[in-house]
Amino acid sequence: MVKKLKKFKNVDHVAESLESADYICSKTIATVVFLAQATQKPVLVEGPAGVGKTELSKAVARSLERELIRLQCYEGLDETKALYEWEYAKQLLYTQMVKEKIDDVVAGAQNLPEAVDRIAAQEDAFFSERFIQPRPLLQAISSAQPVVLLVDEVDKSDPEFEAFLLEVLSDFQVSIPELGTRTARSIPFVFLTSNDSRDMSDALKRRCIHLYIDYPGRDLEMKIVRLKIPKITDRLAGQLIDAIHKIRDLDLKKKPCVSETLDWAQSLIALQIEDLSPEVVSDTLNVILKYQADVDQVREKLAQLIKK
Repeated sequence: MVKKLKKFKNVDHVAESLESADYICSKTIATVVFLAQATQKPVLVEGPAGVGKTELSKAVARSLERELIRLQCYEGLDETKALYEWEYAKQLLYTQMVKEKIDDVVAGAQNLPEAVDRIAAQEDAFFSERFIQPRPLLQAISSAQPVVLLVDEVDKSDPEFEAFLLEVLSDFQVSIPELGTRTARSIPFVFLTSNDSRDMSDALKRRCIHLYIDYPGRDLEMKIVRLKIPKITDRLAGQLIDAIHKIRDLDLKKKPCVSETLDWAQSLIALQIEDLSPEVVSDTLNVILKYQADVDQVREKLAQLIKK
């Protein structure tokens, strides 16, 4: 029996489904996700680190009950590591195992060129699906069931790889010289994330629906905290979020993100803190700030940030 493919019915259904998958989103995010499904276009998600870009793709995969296939980008990533690799050791092992058969193939050859031609005629036996190791891109387009493909931190890859990726996402097919063209059996739901370490090309942006996720507003962040840290009291959650937003307004090297808000909330509960005082903030700043200069700056302004 063929499993019925789950789909989002409308924008509100996206928001409800993602919330059921433990992801609170804005209407803008829900709209982009719905349109990406409707148009089968990739989503390029940009924004500061830690605001939920990667988690969005995971939540969509959970909501639609699809497998998540992730390609982590980095400098020097090439199409071989992203697409497929030949298992040469396995090919060599098989060659040794069928050595006698190879002797039979070349038996009676009058000269070396003829022997080589006979072996070449059998190359399909060694360059076949059994010796290929699919990497994330090939896995995504080869899957019989639609998947969610996450190309994470695409801004860390080289422009050359970005151009190759654009070609794959434009036609959802790849060419394997020894095997021919492989066209997607089903179109994956694609998310690309970027932390803005470099600008993405105009060509890639044209191919995608663009989504910028910034730090959430107070009400949205409160919903996230209440969902993820249900043990926290309303009073402490309100104090924590007010403090986080004031800290983000400062000129810091790295502003605390949503994941660090959640870490801070969890830490305060572990310390059995019921009320956020300047002293408590000072003692726990290292949970949300990653540079000593930022810690020092916040400590200098604690009196303005946290009211007793």
